[in-house]
Formats: sequence, structure tokens, C-alpha cells
Amino acid sequence: MAITDDLRKTFSDPTPLYFAAGTADLAVQQARKVPALLEQLAAEAPGRFETVRNTDPKVVQEKVSAQAGKAQATIQAKVTEVIGGLDTDLKKLGETAQDLALRGVGVAAEYAVKARETYERVAEHGEQAVRTWRGETAEEIVEIAVAVEPDTEPKAGQAGTAAPKTVDAGAKKPAARKAPVRKAAAKKAPAAE
Repeated sequence: MAITDDLRKTFSDPTPLYFAAGTADLAVQQARKVPALLEQLAAEAPGRFETVRNTDPKVVQEKVSAQAGKAQATIQAKVTEVIGGLDTDLKKLGETAQDLALRGVGVAAEYAVKARETYERVAEHGEQAVRTWRGETAEEIVEIAVAVEPDTEPKAGQAGTAAPKTVDAGAKKPAARKAPVRKAAAKKAPAAE
């Protein structure tokens, strides 16, 4: 029974669908920015091409060689420093490893919480997007307006004080129908005791 209940709960939860809708909506919002970026790149491209054409390859090669030499010297110094600073005490290394593992678990738990919060935010965004797509947001606003607005129909002693109702010319008024008369049942069901 527990498995069935879990499956029922899982399949009836709309949150993953809202997450997918929210992701799609955010992707569409980002995609709308692409044409402006393409226009900007197209405007900047001729200047960048001209800069590349006017660059001397020997100067670029000298700069790259100098930067590579500096990087190699820095890496060698860091490796020598790390190797020289290693403590050979196994107990201290074990404690350090245990401390790092505990920190890793803490960081993983923190990221899991952040991921869950982000998932919920995107799902909420998706729910709002779905409501907007369906037009439910407008319906909710109308419901709130109806609840907040005072009663505009005239009451028994206030004839002529209410605002006149507007009627759509294309709308048809449903015909009034009388409910069919039901005959009393010949047998009555025994009363529950």
C-alpha cells in the first residue's frame, strides 16, 4: 500500500511539470535577447577584423612566449612549495582527510538545499507561466474584483439607485426552462439505523 500511495502522490504532483514550463519560459525570455546580441556583434565585427589584420604575428608570438615562461616559473615555485610543506605525519594527514570529507559533506548538503530552492522557484515561475498561458491570472483578478466590489444590483427599497447593467448585443439570453416534475417513489428506502 505504501508503494501505491507513493506512486499516486508522485504522479499527481504537478511540480515537475511546472518546473519544465518554467524552464521553457525562462529559455524563451533568454532567446528574445539573442537578436540584439547578434546586431551588436555584427556592428563590432569589422573593427575587430581590422585589429587582427593589423597585428604583427612576431609581436604576438613574443608575448605568448613571455607569458608561458612566467607561468612555468610560477608553477614550478608552487609545486616546490607544496612538496616542501607536506607533513609526513600520517595521523595529521588522516585528520586532515577526515576534516576535508566532513567539509565536503557540508558543502554537498548546502548545494542540495540551494538546488531545491532553485527548483521550487523555477516551478513557481512555471506555475505562473502556465496560469498566464491559460488566462487563469485574468480570471483570478476578475474573481478578486467581484469579491471586492459592492453589490451593484438594486435592493427592495432602492429602485433606480444602482448603475445600469450593460448587455452585450451579440450575447443571447438562455431560455428559462422548468424542471420536470418528479413523481414520488412507490417504495421508500429503509432508514439507516
